[in-house]
Amino acid sequence: MNPVRVLIADDQELVRAALRIMLDRRADLLVVGEAADGEEAVAAALDLRPDVVLMDVRMPGMTGVEATRHIVGRWPHEQPHPRVLVLTTFDLDEYVHACLRAGAAGFILKNVSPDQLADAIRVVASGEAMLAPSVTSRLIGAFTALPPALVEPSPSSRAGALGELTRRELEVLVLVARGLSNARIARDLGLSEAGVKSRINRILTRLGLENRVQAAIAAREAGLLGE
Repeated sequence: MNPVRVLIADDQELVRAALRIMLDRRADLLVVGEAADGEEAVAAALDLRPDVVLMDVRMPGMTGVEATRHIVGRWPHEQPHPRVLVLTTFDLDEYVHACLRAGAAGFILKNVSPDQLADAIRVVASGEAMLAPSVTSRLIGAFTALPPALVEPSPSSRAGALGELTRRELEVLVLVARGLSNARIARDLGLSEAGVKSRINRILTRLGLENRVQAAIAAREAGLLGE
């Protein structure tokens, strides 16, 4: 199996060096490049085509939010765009929320252990979202307070998009929005995990979304959570 190819984007050289050391010790992970700001991250992603971009949020010039929008939303190549894993501090600031809305696959705290970081990269590279259920509701709720300049129109605003989902898919969508894992959703609804995953993929396709975070936001905006 080929190693997961990783691009590190962070404006602090010491942080990039530390991340590279942590990742280079894993045989299944390969750091293919580094970037010191958003513009460099976009250029490097286009050139190197990594599997995962570890994206710092606050960088000089083009921020991680803008870089994520470019990498996810304006990817020019036929192959799938890299998955963006946001690097953040313990405080889940507004820029992290905006990055997730822009299509990032998840977030990881900068104080995690090397093993946790490696696992997060593997999870994101496999196509899953790296979000702890315990904080998903906080993330979703915080979108309502985002400054307008950071928020792009939600893809879920297309008229009738939710009407294309089956009753079961709507049930899955609500549980995704409540931060439940695929295993828990499968248990609660009497489905297989493979069945849950296929329904989530169909939900994302129907609503024109990138990941389960955006699906959760769509559910909230549509009033499906009863809040």
